[in-house]
Amino acid sequence: MVKVVIVDDDSFIRESLKVLVGMDPDIEVTGAAGDGGEALKLLESGTEADVVLMDIRMPGIDGVEGARLIKRHAPQVAVLMLTTFDDDEYIIEAIKGGASGYLLKNIPPDRIIQGIKTVHEGNMLIHPDIARKLAGFLQPAAAAGNTSPCPLEAYGLTKTEQSVVAAIAEGHSNKEIAARLFLSEGTVKNYITEILSKLGLRDRTQIAIFYLKNGR
Repeated sequence: MVKVVIVDDDSFIRESLKVLVGMDPDIEVTGAAGDGGEALKLLESGTEADVVLMDIRMPGIDGVEGARLIKRHAPQVAVLMLTTFDDDEYIIEAIKGGASGYLLKNIPPDRIIQGIKTVHEGNMLIHPDIARKLAGFLQPAAAAGNTSPCPLEAYGLTKTEQSVVAAIAEGHSNKEIAARLFLSEGTVKNYITEILSKLGLRDRTQIAIFYLKNGR
């Protein structure tokens, strides 16, 4: 079961999402909140969550700040932004804060459910246009002062680590990467930890953006 917390300041939307998302037999809605601060309190109080589905624009603590707070408290929880706004600035800030992607509220319910499962599997939902804009914000610690793209080996990545980076950028989960490279999932996780350390990055979303900037 994928455990989901729903965050939206509109009580009608919040309750509707609880019903729609909860209809899927693979998903359990474990909590609901009116803003990012309430969502954080739920997690701090012990509410289990694999994915937080959160509106990006809310009074109080919005989705952008909410994503930062949640990822700081529980980095293993995937945050998926849900918005009616095609607002690049908000989306970019949320993803920089650790969100795994975003969906528009006007998409069919089955696509919201699929989006939840996608980020839970370790994949990302980032439109290529947004990813390209994000690339300009990322400057790994290993390349401080260098604004031009460098080949991946310049950052000390082994051939296998480079393959893992490319697979992450293509949206593959750890399980899929393991099958592709004939590795165990545990070994893939170890590689990702080492990659993050070498590049001075925080999470797999930043790895994907780094690859867009340097790996092609």
